[in-house]
Amino acid sequence: MIFDAFFKTLSQITDPRFMRVLFIGIGLTLALLIGATVGFLVLVQWLTAASVNLPLIGEITWLDSLFSAGSVLLMMILSIFLMVPVASAITSMFLDDVAQAVEDRHFPHLPKVDPVPLWAALKDTVNFLGVLIGANILALILYAIFPPAAPFIFWALNGYLLGREYFTLAASRRVGPVEARKLCRKHSGTIWMAGVLMAMPLSIPLVNLVIPILGAATYTHLFHALWRHH
Repeated sequence: MIFDAFFKTLSQITDPRFMRVLFIGIGLTLALLIGATVGFLVLVQWLTAASVNLPLIGEITWLDSLFSAGSVLLMMILSIFLMVPVASAITSMFLDDVAQAVEDRHFPHLPKVDPVPLWAALKDTVNFLGVLIGANILALILYAIFPPAAPFIFWALNGYLLGREYFTLAASRRVGPVEARKLCRKHSGTIWMAGVLMAMPLSIPLVNLVIPILGAATYTHLFHALWRHH
């Protein structure tokens, strides 16, 4: 069921609506991460004195440059881990477009659904983004404690978060949020497994940027498959 949903999604990857959401997601994500880096750099420079007098050493005038370079490096490292979660959260704002493209091609008999209001999509995105960023930052501690297990922790964590979010959003379009959560709990193993399979390519540069689109479309297929057998 999972692979069937995934391969159907791959056959539609060049759909113009898929590409539109992809470019919007990447553009907004890059803008957000660059803005966060610039903001953090400005804050560090504002908090750091231009020169510091240390006992036995004297005046140091390069400390602010060191902190500035360190802050940029830190944000670049964090961006590696946060790029995909942030892109995934932003893409969730446009899940309706992806899901509708899937349904138009594979489920044309279904009635149209009302699009999610922009404010509701924005609210869900902010909540999802907060959870993703918070969970992945906390996971950095586990990566440091258990380095060999870092990839498995990353896949398991993001597979769970992405799977739950995408399935709930896809299901809510058709059966409402209450029934969507019930379905999510009932089929949690399948949903998590599909999420892990989606999370594994997140470690591959460039490919990982397409995963949010693939995930949204795959979970639309998966929802319909599970719904038919509900």
